Amino acid sequence: MEIKWVLAGLHEFPGIGWKTLQQIVEYDKDWKHALEFSAADWMKRGLNSELALQLAERYTADWIEARMEQLCNKGIHMITRWDSEYPTLMKETAQPPWVLYALGNVRLLNSLSIAMVGTRLPTAYGRKVATDLAGELASRGITIVSGMARGIDGVCHEAALQAGGPTLAVLGTAIEIAYPPEHLSLYRRIAEQGLVVSEYPMGTPGHPGMFPQRNRIIAGISRGTVVVEADARSGSLITADRALDANRDLFAVPGPVTSPKSRGTLSLLKQGAKIVTEAKDIWEEYEAILPAMNVSKKEAVTGNKLTDEECRIYHMLEQGITRFDDLLVQTGWDFGLLHSVLLSLIMKKTAVQLPGSVYQLI
Repeated sequence: MEIKWVLAGLHEFPGIGWKTLQQIVEYDKDWKHALEFSAADWMKRGLNSELALQLAERYTADWIEARMEQLCNKGIHMITRWDSEYPTLMKETAQPPWVLYALGNVRLLNSLSIAMVGTRLPTAYGRKVATDLAGELASRGITIVSGMARGIDGVCHEAALQAGGPTLAVLGTAIEIAYPPEHLSLYRRIAEQGLVVSEYPMGTPGHPGMFPQRNRIIAGISRGTVVVEADARSGSLITADRALDANRDLFAVPGPVTSPKSRGTLSLLKQGAKIVTEAKDIWEEYEAILPAMNVSKKEAVTGNKLTDEECRIYHMLEQGITRFDDLLVQTGWDFGLLHSVLLSLIMKKTAVQLPGSVYQLI
């Protein structure tokens, strides 16, 4: 059996967490033959006798194949450190997950990503800023990464989807669980139009410690982290710390000095985080390394410079064949504007109209 499946099976086995796997892998190279280990072999690697006996009896090729089939039946991708889809940036961090479970477009794991986080109880100001920043960045093809929590996280995901851009949710629960429950619809939309990931196998019972752990993934797969609005004890400051630990860029949105919701972000600014008042403050940091950004990408693909409106529709069509009515809803534009933008893309030989008022990129 391939080494990746041996590791994946260990990751799936109840009672084996990140540290235990690290212990097993670092003990010696024989772990690749783990399917042949006796209980004594497992105990040599520091496992207690109960877990060692369970592995010796139940950890078989058939058991691994059954677990993989369960994931496959639910459309869940299992991505190990040995896979090309594994996020390159995540490998550079201190504690990269051994396995990531994913629902959706796995290519987003290695896209240009910016994390956006903040308080679960934002002010109207925080919601407005988060919506504007996430929408603008997503419309330029930048993947918005967040934790799908209440408040700023959910606002940023929603704004990215509304802009027709990419978004990635990192869960603090098992991959099949939408949390909080009221974000079930958001969870499904992100899985369909973006990507949902978790390091926790199906069936993993939830506990509060899982959420701070996932913050290292939010920061680890992103080029930079933006803290939109946060009080002095906000969990989003943990993500900011993880970004700094991973030597990533840190941005913060200033807020009213009288607002408790701004204490965390103002503190970050005092510590050297880059101030953000508009989306340009973020994406201009990456222009030199981002051939995938809107104008440069579109010129490379089409040979034509596109307007901001055309770029926005281009990103929406990148998600797949799209109906005119759906574009109308997503953009919020009037009929005439959308029609003229689509016609312009067709004339520039960038898009084509199919029967039934359906459009796709050429």
